[in-house]
Amino acid sequence: MNSETLRNKKSLRKKIRELKKNISAEQRSLKSETAMKQLEDDQVFIDAKTIFIFWSMDDEIDTRDFIIKWSGKKRFILPSINGDELYLKEFSGVQKLVSGDIYSIPEPEGKPFTDHEAVELAVIPGIAFDKENNRMGRGRGYYDRILHRMKGKAKLIGICYDFQIVDKVPTEPHDVEMDAVLYG
Repeated sequence: MNSETLRNKKSLRKKIRELKKNISAEQRSLKSETAMKQLEDDQVFIDAKTIFIFWSMDDEIDTRDFIIKWSGKKRFILPSINGDELYLKEFSGVQKLVSGDIYSIPEPEGKPFTDHEAVELAVIPGIAFDKENNRMGRGRGYYDRILHRMKGKAKLIGICYDFQIVDKVPTEPHDVEMDAVLYG
C-alpha cells in the first residue's frame, strides 16, 4: 500500500469516527431502523435463506434486533475472529453468543460454518462507502478475505449511516466492491 493511500484511509477513518461520536442515541436508532427496513424490503433478503450478517458494535448500524426478529425464519451466519482470520459461525440464539477475541463483539460458539456456497446475501459493515459501492473497513482485511470467496455467489450489501457515504473511498486491489449500499 502506498503512503498516500494509507494517509487517506487514516484521515477518513478519523473523520468518520468523529462524526459517529456526534450523533445522538435517538439519531442512531432512527438511522438504524431506516437502513434495516430497506434491507427487510429488498427482494434478495426476502428470497434468501442463508445470510451472512454482523452482530453490530455500538458505533455501527444496529443489526441486533433485526437478527433476533428474523432468526426463526432465516439462517444467519455471523463473523467470528480468531487471530488474523475471520470465521463464519451459525447464529443459534443470543444466549449462545460469547465475547469475541479482538473487539469483544458477541459471536456464536461452535464450529466454523464452511458452506460459503449456501450464503445468498452478505450484509457488511464498513467505515466508509462511496457511490461506486467501494468499501473501506477498519483496516485489518478480515472481511475482504472472506468476501473474495462470496463475490459472484452471494449479493454483497454494505450497510452504514448516511454520513459514511463519501465521494471516493481509497481502494487497493484486494478490496471487494459491494453490489449495493444501504444507509439510514
